[in-house]
Amino acid sequence: MSEPVRFLLNGERVDVAGLSPQTTLLEFLRDERRLTGTKEGCAEGDCGACTVVIAERAGERVAWKPVNACIRLLPSLDGKAVFTVESLKSPRGELHPVQQALVDCHASQCGFCTPGFAMSLFGLYKTAVAPSRVEIDDALSGNLCRCTGYRPIVDAAQRMYALPSPAGWRATGTTSAGDDTVAAQLATVEHAEPLDYAHAGQRWSAPRTAAQLEDLCATRPAARIVAGMTDVALWVTKQHRMLDDVIYVGDVAELAVIRETDDGLDIGAAVSLTDAVTALNNTYPELAEVWQRFASVPIRNSATLCGNIANGSPIGDSMPALIALRAAVVLRSREGERSVALDAFYPAFRKTALRPGEFVASVRIPPREPNLVLAAYKISKRYDQDISAVFACFALAIDGGSIRAARIGCGGVAATPARAVATERALQGAAWNAETAERAASALAGEFTPIDDMRASAGYRRTVLGNLLWRCFHETAGSSRAPLRVEALAASVER
Repeated sequence: MSEPVRFLLNGERVDVAGLSPQTTLLEFLRDERRLTGTKEGCAEGDCGACTVVIAERAGERVAWKPVNACIRLLPSLDGKAVFTVESLKSPRGELHPVQQALVDCHASQCGFCTPGFAMSLFGLYKTAVAPSRVEIDDALSGNLCRCTGYRPIVDAAQRMYALPSPAGWRATGTTSAGDDTVAAQLATVEHAEPLDYAHAGQRWSAPRTAAQLEDLCATRPAARIVAGMTDVALWVTKQHRMLDDVIYVGDVAELAVIRETDDGLDIGAAVSLTDAVTALNNTYPELAEVWQRFASVPIRNSATLCGNIANGSPIGDSMPALIALRAAVVLRSREGERSVALDAFYPAFRKTALRPGEFVASVRIPPREPNLVLAAYKISKRYDQDISAVFACFALAIDGGSIRAARIGCGGVAATPARAVATERALQGAAWNAETAERAASALAGEFTPIDDMRASAGYRRTVLGNLLWRCFHETAGSSRAPLRVEALAASVER
């Protein structure tokens, strides 16, 4: 028998039944609850007008996360708490410091985007004290404003901490409640058994153990396995596709763990991108910029690193970097566990090595190599949160000025994320100098056969690959010269 989806909405328990499991949180808020402060702008997680904040248990604490309501499917909220802009004001009508700061700083004009900004700021308010300008910019990276400009909104982000909380504000049952109160409220919406929600021939199952997940995948091998749904939800909102049978891994506790062992870093399939990149940055700080540009805070809070891997897109940003780091995908089923090198995981466009009944359990990154030189570059039309035209990651183990080992991961230049094997051979054993870089840049510019599309031409992509290797050389070899351009390489490849 189908269980209702049960969660807290602005402090009130909600039991949902009789709706398609493909219903988005945004649709539910606006159409079913008439909470119209949450806006629909893009319906693809790009503009931030639909931002809400989710609270959920994270061990002994409560985690507060801004997310995009437009691409969050309703059953994934089971057992969680959702807060919308309507919850910020106190019962007596007093504004939350976030709202008052926006008013004081004249940080709204047409107002359409303002509720989303308010909720992103509220997420920052709950998780940071005296954030830096960089942290503020990152917190607002998923919100677009067409008319006000961002300076007064940034001013509001700085001012909100100086404003007092209204009298009695902390006694309310909405977002003003402390974490202990929210934790107690969350206990009231917990299901004793894993959620199995069905409506009109559509089904959503949320196992809680890996063994339960193995059984579901074995008995329903055609089911769609989802985690953060930041890509799959677009199939619903943009392509109007039907997801009749869905297995959700977000409630599997064993897959929500990051393990550091002698074998390296093991990141589970249910670990959010936010937590995954934090762990990766501890070992590979050189990648921090590309992870930040990969996605906005609300997307990173919903998405998973393993979901990006399992998606298999040739323009996914995580795979080239992980390929360069010698990552492997851990696959599980009733038959057991096996590990597949990430560069061997994609046999063809949008195809993976997954067998029927298998699922991605984790991604495993070996320990950092000694004397590793690491650089990653993302080329896109828009600097932040845009899909890559070209992504390249260079991992060179250099001893005594010579390249002992080279790994290069590339995206956007082939039908799959790929290693630049020929270029790696050109680097192997050579001195890391300008002559080697020139030879390798030429090899890299000619290694792939990219396509022309809306993001870049094939010739541009080839030229950029060569340029990026040159850039890597000049940045890591300490040269003061400006990086050389290799525009002639594309022409030579064409011939």
